[in-house]
Amino acid sequence: MKQEIIIHNQHQGLPTGNMGQLLLDQGKLTLQQAENVLRLQKEQNILFGEAAIKLGYVTERDIQSALSYQFSYSHVAGQETDLAPSLVAAHKPFDHEVEAIRGLRSKLMLKWITPGNKSLAITSCEETLKSHLLAANLAIVFSQLGERTLLIDANMRNPQQHDLFKIDQRPGLSDILAGRANLTAARAVEGLRALHVLPAGTVPPNPQELLTRMHFDELMLQAISEFDVVIVDTPALDAAADGQLVAARARGVVMVAQTDITPVKSLNRGRDEIVGSGAEVLGVVMA
Repeated sequence: MKQEIIIHNQHQGLPTGNMGQLLLDQGKLTLQQAENVLRLQKEQNILFGEAAIKLGYVTERDIQSALSYQFSYSHVAGQETDLAPSLVAAHKPFDHEVEAIRGLRSKLMLKWITPGNKSLAITSCEETLKSHLLAANLAIVFSQLGERTLLIDANMRNPQQHDLFKIDQRPGLSDILAGRANLTAARAVEGLRALHVLPAGTVPPNPQELLTRMHFDELMLQAISEFDVVIVDTPALDAAADGQLVAARARGVVMVAQTDITPVKSLNRGRDEIVGSGAEVLGVVMA
């Protein structure tokens, strides 16, 4: 006679999807520890995760991992990964710094993406500003929404994205524009299931000329047909005309400036260059 083994749920008071249930399922808490946490939670009127950390049962990283799972957020917290620590949206998805990036994402969704636009460029007024970090982290938080997101490194003079995501620099954008590759050169990012990154490719002697070719227009059209959001990391506006060429194709631009450092004159000049290219300035992020 076939025997059927029935396992009853012993985690009473912890419904499926609850933080406590998740920590139990992940083996981070025992049932007795979960009961102790519940007791402290009620006594001090604090969050379950807060109480579990106070009792020394779990770490902040454990809580971030559980939250990411609970809200279907792709992340790499607590995992072995080569992703650069500066990709905070991947490592610490619920950090205060990432909350500000998610705020930017929400504004862009309302103002730009939801009305039907799919692409935008990130640039800065000055080469010293690290706009590539904003581009990378913004791409991550869009992908965490479940939006199929493509990050393009169009800074062929000083590429950075391949270093952040620890992928090969070649083939990439320059190789596509030279007719030697196609969009399959975009790499999926392990642990961030909705994100792909197209690196800058072979460093060319003529990036500005490459960006004027029809191949770039064709690439952008293909990208927005295959992805929900396309974010293009561009060189600083004071470095070359590359940024204006990219802005014209992306149509929307977010500028990065430094509080109390970037002159208003530089911001105005950058804005005029973007508008002159036929693109729209979507906002300025003060770093």
